[in-house]
Amino acid sequence: MCHYARAIPEKHPNIGEKNEIARRAVKEYAGCMSDTSKMATPNPTFGGQARALWTLGMPLVASQLAQVAIQTTDVLMLGWYDVVALAAVSLASPIYFTIFLVGAGFAIGVMPLVARAAGTEDDRQVRRVTRMGLWLSIAFGIAVIPLFLFFEAFFLAIGQAPDVSELGGLYMAYAGFGILPALIVMVMRSYLSALELTRIVLLATLATLVLNIAINYALIFGNWGAPELGVVGAAIASVIGHILSVVILVVYALVKTPQHTLFQNFQRPDWEAMSRVFHLGWPIGITLLSEVGLFAIASVMMGWVGTIALAAHGIALQIASITFMIHLGLSQAITVRAGRAWGRSDVVMLRLACQAALVLSAIAVCVTMFVFLVFPEPLIGAFIDPNDPDRLEILAAGAVLLALAALFQAVDAGQVMALGMLRGVQDTKVPMIMAAFSYWVVGVPTSYLLGFTFGLDGVGIWLGLSVGLAVAGILLQARFWSRHARV
Repeated sequence: MCHYARAIPEKHPNIGEKNEIARRAVKEYAGCMSDTSKMATPNPTFGGQARALWTLGMPLVASQLAQVAIQTTDVLMLGWYDVVALAAVSLASPIYFTIFLVGAGFAIGVMPLVARAAGTEDDRQVRRVTRMGLWLSIAFGIAVIPLFLFFEAFFLAIGQAPDVSELGGLYMAYAGFGILPALIVMVMRSYLSALELTRIVLLATLATLVLNIAINYALIFGNWGAPELGVVGAAIASVIGHILSVVILVVYALVKTPQHTLFQNFQRPDWEAMSRVFHLGWPIGITLLSEVGLFAIASVMMGWVGTIALAAHGIALQIASITFMIHLGLSQAITVRAGRAWGRSDVVMLRLACQAALVLSAIAVCVTMFVFLVFPEPLIGAFIDPNDPDRLEILAAGAVLLALAALFQAVDAGQVMALGMLRGVQDTKVPMIMAAFSYWVVGVPTSYLLGFTFGLDGVGIWLGLSVGLAVAGILLQARFWSRHARV
């Protein structure tokens, strides 16, 4: 029994459930759950929570890195194939990803709801919210698929070259069919992660990576007797990869968690559960859209500075994005751990888990800061052709930006960890407003003022990004610790 658990029904969002929570609170607390779905030894200490987060978070971090590897191989292989094809997919992919993120809010919203239900051993609620998360994600996917058929005209309308527009539109027309399985994958990832079954998430992502490389090699270049399809081949590879992930995760869930009967009476709507997923999920989608938009605007402003600045910006941002996956995986892990503690009304465990998550994130920040400051040239140089005439200029500009990235990723980690903690306690609407304010009212104008009004160019733009993310981190952390984690 958790003698340290502190039930606070007056602060709990579902007061009517306090008797059920009290009944279940006498059961032994699960400090962490292994992939065998067996309850583990209680972890009432900071060290115990840190170990549980490490066990849960490392597969999530690795799966995020594997996802980045999938995107990187697409870029590399299309770059080997044709420069126009690479430009077309470089134009189309961010737009595809933006549309996907808006719909992914519902899938991400499933995670804290399932974690909370699992914390009280409410199998019925686990099934209800997961099933309605699938409903909402499928509905969003079906609604947006037709949009992907008209992107050639859109690219032409915004002034892109006709050959790039044609290939970009062709890529979107095929890749668009993959958004439906991609969103289903996100729901299943959230469901399994909330149950702390994260190794299968990593294995599914690695299997997708291997398959994506193989199909890209066959269909982009026409190897192994396959037709040479270029960008269409890359799109088909992505769709098949998403379908493979769906199959792996769904089969695993059916075999490993039969008690949840996920697809029992799947055709029946559950309006109350759907409402909960919708109201928790749509602010997450808007928050993600706001953050993606912030970096998109920063890239546009770097283009105004010049080609060299834009190239250095792209490389430094790619490196920072790779290390950011550590914090993103930890953020997902703390959403699960916080959701479980919140479901049990255990504020002591909630605080310990979140403190442990912040310490782990801070350690990762210190390591990456050291690497960015000490080894900037090898990191930047890995992305530049040794024979490129602009190599030295890009290296110089990139080294400065990578030094700024050391500061940048510290504040970025702070805000993404706060978002994960707040999602764990099912607080998403006010954080959405705080994040949008920080990104767009503070971050974008500050980047413009420092970059152009004060003449700091790329350095000013990155400092502005850091200011916006720092404000977000301060506001979001203050909200969590003052509102949800007070003992």
